[in-house]
Amino acid sequence: MRIGCVREIKPQEFRVGMTPQAVQEAVAHGHAVLIEAGAGLGAGFTDADYTTAGAVLAPDAATVWAEAEMVVKVKEPQASERALLRRGQLLFTYLHLAPDPAQTADLRTSGATCIAYETVTDRVGGLPLLAPMSEVAGRLAPQVGAWALQKANGGRGVLMGGVPGVRPANVVIIGGGVVGTAAARVATGMGANVTVLDRSIPRLSYLDDIFMGRLTTQYSNRAALAERLAEADLVIGAVLVPEAAAPRLVTRAMLATMKPGAVLVDVAIDQGGCFETSRATTHHDPIYEVDGIVHYCVANMPGAVARTATQALGNATLPFVLALADKGWRQACRDDAHLRAGLNVHAGEITCAPVAEALGLPYLPAEEALSA
Repeated sequence: MRIGCVREIKPQEFRVGMTPQAVQEAVAHGHAVLIEAGAGLGAGFTDADYTTAGAVLAPDAATVWAEAEMVVKVKEPQASERALLRRGQLLFTYLHLAPDPAQTADLRTSGATCIAYETVTDRVGGLPLLAPMSEVAGRLAPQVGAWALQKANGGRGVLMGGVPGVRPANVVIIGGGVVGTAAARVATGMGANVTVLDRSIPRLSYLDDIFMGRLTTQYSNRAALAERLAEADLVIGAVLVPEAAAPRLVTRAMLATMKPGAVLVDVAIDQGGCFETSRATTHHDPIYEVDGIVHYCVANMPGAVARTATQALGNATLPFVLALADKGWRQACRDDAHLRAGLNVHAGEITCAPVAEALGLPYLPAEEALSA
């Protein structure tokens, strides 16, 4: 198969879809890999790294889109990229279609087959291609939150870990999954006073066990959330509803109960955000203020640590890239129900039920798409 990888063009996105190590593996499997010149520079990979691994350099993205049978990316294709997709081409990347009707419409029009990293599943009900980036974003959230809390950035001027005689910051994490656990690990390590809210008692018990009393767990409901928001210096939104838009858990009215200069970090922004006042920002211009509350809503947080994030994502995606290339997407999806769960769009049809429901569009089961 001819596998293509292009330079990411979303603002301030420095990751790349394939590492040189992934290229080497694909070539060893007998596939041709076409890499846009300069695609890996943001993550610290030179063109020479790729050619040494066996890739062929393409002068521009248009060449890759025109010649590749499968394109492997990181972020959802931007409008100019979607215009280059063609019927029968395979796209393997993050899509996050539920809150994005414009992208969904373009993908349907293209006739391409689109498999989304974020809806591929595993045997224990996890999301193995979302987890690495969730881990990265979770670990970044307290770091960027601490930066936003600085007075020069509009925050309260509170140090995360405090100092002797001065209390540390109160950090509230909404959601105790992969993102929330990673955020809690870093926030407690910084010395903050951390509370994790979740609606799963088993998950709260797990967190209580692994942190051994170094944080507070609390069952999440409206009253508990309101109480914690009023005390918070930093709130991290770590909520995920698989394959669907994130619920808006913090309303604008609730901001009035918070301390002036408190910070909201919305890690769920790729899925529409879990704060009513959230809107996507970029690494170049990451924060804004609403009613005296600082918001950090960067839609591609892991892009800030592009080398680490690219390697972590590449480790997770490579087995699926090889399966798709070795077998073709139809056979690979027939053989692996978990990969089949990643099929979101095929030949103009929505093949992921939650996406279709979120956007009010017709739904074709993936199993039927395989035989179409």
